[in-house]
Amino acid sequence: MVRSVVPLILRRMRPPLLVLITAYAVAVVGLTLMPGQDDQGAPWRMDFFHAFYVITYTAPTIGFGEIPYEFSGAQRLWVTISIYITVLAWLYAVGTIISLIQDPAFRSAVKRGRLRRAVRQMSEPFYLVCGYGDTGALLVRALTERRRRVVVVDHAQDAIESLELRDLGVDVPGFRMNAEIPENLTTAGLDHRWCAGVVAVMDDDHANLKVAVASKLQSPSTTVIARAGSSETAANMASFGTDAVVDAYSGFAERLILAIRSPDMHRIQDWLTGIPATELPDRPQPPEGPWLICGFGRLGRAVYHALRRHGVRAVIVDDAPKSNGCPPDAIRGKGTEAHTLRRAGIESAAGLLAATADDADNLSIVITARQLNSSLYIAARENALSNKPLFREADIDLTVEPSYILASRILSRLNAPLLEDFLEQARARDTQWHAALADRIQAIAGGTVPETWTLRISAARCPAVIEALEQGMDVTLAGLTHHPRDRHTALDCIPLLLLREDESVLLPSPETTLASGDRILFCGTNTALGAMRTPLRHINNLRYMLTGESRGDGLVWRYLARRSAR
Repeated sequence: MVRSVVPLILRRMRPPLLVLITAYAVAVVGLTLMPGQDDQGAPWRMDFFHAFYVITYTAPTIGFGEIPYEFSGAQRLWVTISIYITVLAWLYAVGTIISLIQDPAFRSAVKRGRLRRAVRQMSEPFYLVCGYGDTGALLVRALTERRRRVVVVDHAQDAIESLELRDLGVDVPGFRMNAEIPENLTTAGLDHRWCAGVVAVMDDDHANLKVAVASKLQSPSTTVIARAGSSETAANMASFGTDAVVDAYSGFAERLILAIRSPDMHRIQDWLTGIPATELPDRPQPPEGPWLICGFGRLGRAVYHALRRHGVRAVIVDDAPKSNGCPPDAIRGKGTEAHTLRRAGIESAAGLLAATADDADNLSIVITARQLNSSLYIAARENALSNKPLFREADIDLTVEPSYILASRILSRLNAPLLEDFLEQARARDTQWHAALADRIQAIAGGTVPETWTLRISAARCPAVIEALEQGMDVTLAGLTHHPRDRHTALDCIPLLLLREDESVLLPSPETTLASGDRILFCGTNTALGAMRTPLRHINNLRYMLTGESRGDGLVWRYLARRSAR
């Protein structure tokens, strides 16, 4: 791999430079040998300085003059020959330069050098995203909307060009290179002191595995999140210490079961793990009863086994049941034909999942199934985000978007590491608790997916809180969850979980006293997140939030306070 353009330039320009130097040398030496006359008619030969001077402005055809005396016939003849020699040499050199500039390898080296400098100059945490397909694009957009810095690596030129055309608000360096090569990860910033994590979301499981392994071996302390399409790959990634392995299909299967068994808890999880600032989903809940699954790929297989584990009957419809390892009672066919769905029992089914790898087939299955059973709950897999308008117009209760599921799960882990702990504990609560919390979240969300963030009480992130604790003040959650300009107005946020050493508290009360080292998981609006930053960093504002006392804290106020104390 070319690390610098300088060796490439020198290697390509060596022949034309030698030709140009030789042409100048011959022209200069020849001019000094040509006989001439001075202004008195005495014999005279030009010295090297004057010869070089004349050739310098004559060769590139920028001017001409006979100095210091008029040229003789021999000198004029030699200058004429020199013009042809040097002009041809210049044409050769300029042509080589133009060819070099247009050379894809040279342009790639120049661009890579510029990107490498941009990464080296980063002075804030950034994430290295390997793969810029549908999932990568969603993830990069969501991160940049939160002013997070991102570096993208993808081997496809179309993907990098798409990245460059996006208006993301912040500069996102995009490297066109193979992320499976460890050296390329280093070039993209893996060993940078501000590299906060590596996210591998390529379409190839083996490629994601190689990125995860290389990242952990080269930078063990860096957070690594990788996409896996099979349990074998997921186990392999976990054995190398990958911090999080995300599988869209098993994740959807778990959510489907959760939606059937605990609808309100499913709403909570759906809202908290969604991509913030998108429309708050309010989907119809899937009913209990038998299901038809059309397509026994990774999604169909994951949903089938999840339904069977929870005692829900499921019938598989697949065009190659034996080769795909379908259960014995599977029905042969795509599911796009009415007779196939009737054989599978669509009239008595409660739900249907169109899970093939072809969006056209999935839409055809949906239309046919709806005609046969109008009350059927229908879920369909959307393989390409470009087909979203078609799925939006179809009569589908739940669209399965693997890219969206992956991006939202990864984003929740990056933004709020405590979210998984909260969801695990929340699932153990009863339905009334779930319903009450769902209503609270819906009330503050304002129709969009809320933000989730984790706050750690430390000197680096909350200097005002630490200073107040050192002064003996009791800092409560209420002091952080109310508006910094009006302590009686609550912010649109909910503290979901407080973690203190080995103790965790679900939905801590506003009167909860905070301590150094506490970690609190919040959900709320982006406005609430911005307003919360003020009392975290300004002791005077925090004092007002806690006690209602507002005192001047600038240099002038401190000076006047010292004067009055004397």
